[in-house]
Amino acid sequence: MNGPLNITLDDLADEAARFQQKLGAGLQTLLEVEDVHFGATEREEVWRDGKVVLYRFRGERKPTAKVPLLISYALVNRPYMVDLQADRSIVKGLLERGEDVYVIDWGYPDRSDRFLTLEDYIERFLGGAVDHLRRSSGLEGVNLLGICQGGAFSLCYAALNPGKVRNLITMVTPVDFHTADNMLSNWTQGMDVDLFVDTLGNVPADMMNLCYLTLKPWRLFVQKYVGLVDILDDRKAMEDFLRMEKWIFDSPDQAGEAFRQFIKQFYQGNGFINGGITIGEREVDLGFVDMPVLNIYAEQDHLVPPDASRALKDMVGSTDYSELSFRGGHIGIYVSSRAQKEVPTAIHDWLARRNR
Repeated sequence: MNGPLNITLDDLADEAARFQQKLGAGLQTLLEVEDVHFGATEREEVWRDGKVVLYRFRGERKPTAKVPLLISYALVNRPYMVDLQADRSIVKGLLERGEDVYVIDWGYPDRSDRFLTLEDYIERFLGGAVDHLRRSSGLEGVNLLGICQGGAFSLCYAALNPGKVRNLITMVTPVDFHTADNMLSNWTQGMDVDLFVDTLGNVPADMMNLCYLTLKPWRLFVQKYVGLVDILDDRKAMEDFLRMEKWIFDSPDQAGEAFRQFIKQFYQGNGFINGGITIGEREVDLGFVDMPVLNIYAEQDHLVPPDASRALKDMVGSTDYSELSFRGGHIGIYVSSRAQKEVPTAIHDWLARRNR
């Protein structure tokens, strides 16, 4: 007998049996899976300022690129997303193509970092890393790759210090924070950020994570865990899943003062478009970004919608501006199989044409 969905009792029984079999296999898989680790590439610390560390990554062969490539990630998550595992590593892909890759690790802020400002992060930390690479390489400028919020920091730094950035790459980077489809921006418009920070001090990581997860509640709270049943008997797939989960929930707290400034000047004030972003006592004008710029955005990005990123084209002063669209989402641009083939090659080829 068929029900209204044309499903028979035998179909239900077969599905229940398969589900039970998956669960049984999953118990064995979970017993075999050890604690997952991130990082596929050897690295060494080359510079430090307090909790902030600059790492140099080493591939199987020496880099052929003469200009160092510094990657600046967002504050809200750990930067090992760009080197998650051997088959999901933008860093590894860049090294294989001859780039000399460095990543700045912002660390985990604690109460002693409550009053760190955007000037600290952009001029002191990011600028300190750039200056170290300039000294060690003997070059006037380095290549800078900014990702998400790290891209916004990189734009600010390049605008304020154009002579120190030879080529600038932005990846899933918000520029126009007031596009209609920017849910995060819509949420912050009525936020009393002064009361928020004055009350909490540093912003708890769990609170930030909850905000991001509720942007896609069905997909991130329900669907992915229901889908977990399908891979319970696949050890590698389980390890990949657990590694991603570890990254998602390994989030640092946010230094209160820097958070206050970023929400006010970027999300609420839309400062790249309207003006009003000040780092220390200097105002940011993207017209001073006159070096070559490659802007990479994700077509299905729910955190940084494409229009939010594409706005960069009309803001920079560079006469050498390129865009690259990627078919995927905000996270897929680092870890999908397509990203491993497309993104490092696009970055390397673009840099190679400009570093001769």
